[in-house]
Amino acid sequence: MAEQTETLAILFADISGSTTLYESLGNGLARQIVVRCLALMSSRLGAHRGTLIKTIGDEIMCTFPNAEAALRAACDMQDAVENGKPGGEMPIYVRIGFNYGEVIHEANDVHGDAVNVAARITQVARARQILASAAVIEALPPELRQRARHIRQARIKGRQAPLDLFQIGWIAEGIESARIGNPANRKPEGQEAQLVLRHFDQQFMVNERNPTATLGRNESCAIAILDACASDRHATVQHQLGRFYISDRSARGTYVRFRDGDTVHIVGESTMLRGPGAILLGRPFSENPAGRIEFSIELAPAPD
Repeated sequence: MAEQTETLAILFADISGSTTLYESLGNGLARQIVVRCLALMSSRLGAHRGTLIKTIGDEIMCTFPNAEAALRAACDMQDAVENGKPGGEMPIYVRIGFNYGEVIHEANDVHGDAVNVAARITQVARARQILASAAVIEALPPELRQRARHIRQARIKGRQAPLDLFQIGWIAEGIESARIGNPANRKPEGQEAQLVLRHFDQQFMVNERNPTATLGRNESCAIAILDACASDRHATVQHQLGRFYISDRSARGTYVRFRDGDTVHIVGESTMLRGPGAILLGRPFSENPAGRIEFSIELAPAPD
């Protein structure tokens, strides 16, 4: 059969921490959870004109006719796993990476550089993240493109130039709020979301008027931490399009723990904050240090 080429979005969705799942639960129960999770994600393909190419262990590979369809499917997949609870009381998280470019069709499979890049993006993604390439962002419509945030560069085997990676928010109304004229997703009139940072007697609000807060050991920081493990200017918290992100600027990294117990460790990366939760600079929560920064997202009167 002759090879055919086509420009598609290629998406990989991988169950995060599946090796630990098998070790802790045993093969039988762990496999049941993996199968349920893969089925939940696969069930979201049809609504977005997606094609399941194959299942690779605890991962699915699929294609979409365009970047927008892939993005909406990725958000649906994350939401399906979050709310479908394939692990019952045990939280199950997935990581998703996708790319957009020319692929080679061969039988029922696709190959090419665009596929390899999509796989690599997924490998560096973290639990509950959706990561995309610059090619994806350029192919998105403007109202969705603005929801992407550049977080880092990654080295790809066989490529000299690093690859720019973008994180796309999906929590709750994240992607749907980009739909024009959907009143269910509008914030209350006259109010705005703000993120409140607290550390002992220090407090700082991040919002449209104060869109950036620096966290670190330097006394000029919005929240100053007296801890040798914290860098001078360790991390920044930013407001962007109604969402809040924390970006690590240190060698030791930043730890974020959310209310559901999910903890992420970022080093030179960014992650979206969903409150309430806590932040630690340079130390894991297992050390129970005093440098904990509490955060919450609240509604406040919008600026005139």
